[in-house]
Amino acid sequence: MIQGFKDFILRGNVIDLAVGVVIGAAFTAVVTAFSDNIINPLIASIGGVDFSPLGVHVIPGNDATFIDFGALITAIINFLLIAAVVYFIIVAPMNKLDEAQKRRKGIDPEAPAPTETELLSEIRDLLAAQPGQAPRTPNA
Repeated sequence: MIQGFKDFILRGNVIDLAVGVVIGAAFTAVVTAFSDNIINPLIASIGGVDFSPLGVHVIPGNDATFIDFGALITAIINFLLIAAVVYFIIVAPMNKLDEAQKRRKGIDPEAPAPTETELLSEIRDLLAAQPGQAPRTPNA
C-alpha cells in the first residue's frame, strides 16, 4: 500500500501539478498586486465603484451574519484579471511559439495532431520494416 502511494506521488504529472500550483499561487500574488496597485487606483480615478453597500445582514445589527456580495464581485473581477493576464502573457505567446516551431519544421499548424492509434501504427510499421527483425507477437 505504501509502495502504491509512493508510485502515485512520484508520477511526473503529480509533480508537474504541484509545481503548477506553487507557481500559480506566486503568480496570483503578482496579479493581485497589479490589480490592487494599478487597476484599482485607475478605476478610483474615474469615479470608482464601491461594492460595500451590496451586502445584506441576515440578522440586522449582527455583523457575523453579513453576506458580502461586494467581496464576491471583487473576487470575480480579480479572477477575470488573472485569467486575462495568464492568457495574454502565457497562453497566447506559447501558442504562437508552438505554431512558429511547427512552421520551421515544415508541419502545417492547422493540421490536426495524429491520434495515438495512428502513431502506434506508424511505429509498428517502422519496426516491421527494419531489416533482420522478425515480427513479434504479443504474449497472451
